[in-house]
Amino acid sequence: MRKLPPTLPVFLIVLVDVLGLTMLIPLLPFYAQTFGATEVQVGALMSVYAACSLVAGPPLGALSDRYGRKPVLLVSQLGTFLGLIMLAFAPNLWIVFLSRILDGATAGNITVAQAFIADVTRPRDRAKKFAIIGISFGVGFLIGPAATSFIASTFGDRAAILAASSLSALSILTTLVLLPMHPERPAPEPGEPPAQTFRRPSPFDVGAFAAFFRRPELAPLLMQYFAFSLSFSFFMGGFALFAERRFMFGTKEVSYVLTYAGFLGVIVQGGLLQRLIRTLGETRLALIGFAATVLSQILLGAAYSVPMLYLSTTVLSAAGFLRPVLSSLISRRTGPHEQGAVIGVTQSLMSVSQIIGPLIASYMIGQGWIAASAFAAAGIAFVGLVLQRRATAAENTASAFSTQSS
Repeated sequence: MRKLPPTLPVFLIVLVDVLGLTMLIPLLPFYAQTFGATEVQVGALMSVYAACSLVAGPPLGALSDRYGRKPVLLVSQLGTFLGLIMLAFAPNLWIVFLSRILDGATAGNITVAQAFIADVTRPRDRAKKFAIIGISFGVGFLIGPAATSFIASTFGDRAAILAASSLSALSILTTLVLLPMHPERPAPEPGEPPAQTFRRPSPFDVGAFAAFFRRPELAPLLMQYFAFSLSFSFFMGGFALFAERRFMFGTKEVSYVLTYAGFLGVIVQGGLLQRLIRTLGETRLALIGFAATVLSQILLGAAYSVPMLYLSTTVLSAAGFLRPVLSSLISRRTGPHEQGAVIGVTQSLMSVSQIIGPLIASYMIGQGWIAASAFAAAGIAFVGLVLQRRATAAENTASAFSTQSS
């Protein structure tokens, strides 16, 4: 019997988890409103998940180092499953919040999966193997909202949540059957750098973050990463409410837009990214990505027709390469022994943005500042654009000086 590639179970596990997650994104705001949730409470539902994940992520990673990846991953998946069941049968808004807290507090799936990949691959192959997580997210964002659109419009919101919980149960089964308890680690090669732990530092470990932000070659890129993540969190955290207020959209219509965005994202990141990098280079792509993000949010704020809405979504999806490009640039500025730590820092920056973005965006929309919420996202992305332009100018100046000196 042919042996399965060690990363195949991880791909299947992450894919099923992401499908369950993406099914909730277009549905949760409308579901919460059936319990009388205000706009700010809708945003808080998204923020509380990210906050619990930010706090719980490092301890879960440490537990997986001590007790093994499989047991901790199963606990994390069980928390997601129970949270979804609780959400489906919630009698009031407080239980809805409790379900998201439980899910967030056990949300170590991706971190532990990432650590498993690091366990079974050589350092030189990890970047390529980590791409399977990005592929899982791309496919999940393509299929998940489409499934929600069909199930919710045909059978109701609760049925869609139960479908997501069924996927969570399937993920648990996949882990039990396919993931080895003690994975076979590759033998180290001569001169190979030591294995790294790919998890985020504690959010309370200020020194770990400050050490990276004090480095002049790295701090601007980390700030750009945060600017992009915060701008995108504004969009994701407020889009359903934005579309509901301006276009009278419901779960089905929001799912259509997100499915379209997922489809374009798969094309850009799966088929075009490497060609674009070879043609334009990562630095120029980062500039283009920030400019496209700014433009897309301006178009969104000015959109009063559905075609205009889809145009803004098209432009934003075309900038889908920005996250992997920034991640690559950050990785290039850190040594092999620091890769795990800097990945943890970027994950934490993303979580912080996912806490702040939905709260502010939902508050602005609740106040009737619908266009302003999109323009605020554009402003945040513009800060990233300015930082990237300054960094590019500084690099060009240093390169010119080096050429003249030689």
